[in-house]
Amino acid sequence: MRVLLAVPPGIDKLELYKVLGLKAPPLGLAWIAAVLETAGHKVRVIDSPTEGVDLKTFINEVESWSPDVVGITSITPTIYKAYDAAKAIKEYDKDLPVIMGGPHVTFMYEEALSNGVDVVVRGEGEYTTLELVSTMEKAGLDAERLRSIRGLAFRRGGEIVRTPDRPPIRNLDELPPPARHLLPMDKYTLFGKPIKIIHAMASRGCPYGCSYCSTSYFWGRMIRYRSAEAVADEIEDAVNKYKTNIVVFTDDEFTLGKRFVYDFLREIRERGLDISFSCGSRVDTIDRDMMAKLKEHGCTALYFGVESGSQDTINRVGKNITLEQANRVFQWAKEINIDHVGSFIIGFPWETIDDMKNTVRFAMKLNPTYAQLTVATPYPGTPLYYQAVNENLIEDWNWEHYTTLRAVMRGYRFTREQAQRMLQWAYVKFYSRPKFLIHELIHGRLGTIITAVRNSLVPWFNEKLLGRSSE
Repeated sequence: MRVLLAVPPGIDKLELYKVLGLKAPPLGLAWIAAVLETAGHKVRVIDSPTEGVDLKTFINEVESWSPDVVGITSITPTIYKAYDAAKAIKEYDKDLPVIMGGPHVTFMYEEALSNGVDVVVRGEGEYTTLELVSTMEKAGLDAERLRSIRGLAFRRGGEIVRTPDRPPIRNLDELPPPARHLLPMDKYTLFGKPIKIIHAMASRGCPYGCSYCSTSYFWGRMIRYRSAEAVADEIEDAVNKYKTNIVVFTDDEFTLGKRFVYDFLREIRERGLDISFSCGSRVDTIDRDMMAKLKEHGCTALYFGVESGSQDTINRVGKNITLEQANRVFQWAKEINIDHVGSFIIGFPWETIDDMKNTVRFAMKLNPTYAQLTVATPYPGTPLYYQAVNENLIEDWNWEHYTTLRAVMRGYRFTREQAQRMLQWAYVKFYSRPKFLIHELIHGRLGTIITAVRNSLVPWFNEKLLGRSSE
């Protein structure tokens, strides 16, 4: 089978991409492509925003390459562009099967099946897609055959069929390395500037189930690690092939598996791999020794989800950390002199304006290298989403606005507009501190930071300049 996998065209114009000027490799598609190639299928990947492919050009590419099936990936803020691509494919050839995967359609599959999509791949996609493509090769979109495949949703006449969930892949080492050779590896950017970078994932899943995050509901509550040897093999090959030593781990909980961390550090030391990497951590899964060892072996930045300056809010969202742990770990980071990013979320339904201000003040007290400041966003599939729907809190149903930089819901004691203004206040408050500005100026990063913060405030400034609300 000839399988065309695509990041939908047009998403580079969205607010989500304009803020950071970020064009990152679609690791999920590359992994699915690798599994399909290993099984003997012919695969092409079109990373539309990175390759500058618009919708018309995309359809021309579909016509010229003549795939047997097209697969499209999407997240919530890019879903309309994904639907546009699916509908355009159907206008070109109504019989060309279109499949779609990703976090949004995993939970909103009925919506997807009403927008040009034939089959939704729910959850972890590699083996579901492989089984689907292999079945289609023999029987097309025969509904009875599709019923036997776990992890799908599709229409059968007027009925929507949702097959049982597919169990998570227990042994991730079974997967071949992502098919990076199908990606435009020399065209990725950060803050709009070209950057050669390797994105890698050492684990999947999260055991915590925070109410605002879809990770544990998409990948599962059981965290699964690849072997340190397999991860090091992949990175060593990619570093040599693409001539870069910058690695970004996309795991939510890289440091949860201490045995993996120390095994991985040993692997890169014994191989003499001179890499600079960043990873996500938690303030309750890292100790001072691990942090120091990570830096010693090339870790340049750690990402921590603190989320709130209120212990009550932390408890309510299921984060299972303490403010004391955050204080201690951020102090270690300063002593060890490793860059560290803190994530902070304001605007949970039960919060007050004072609660939001206290979160920003706590962020300033922790004083991370950078703060990621966002507004609570009810992503489909999360407990926060179901709460917001049940309590009629969502006021903005435009999925393109679900970027965490726009308030889309009200709270019990604040309006959506107040939450939006608080987010702008938070950015200005944190990033306008003279000490911070001087530090960034000394390190030659001030221009980049000003650009990022300015872009984060773009929606608000546009609304003020146009004299209208964000509705």
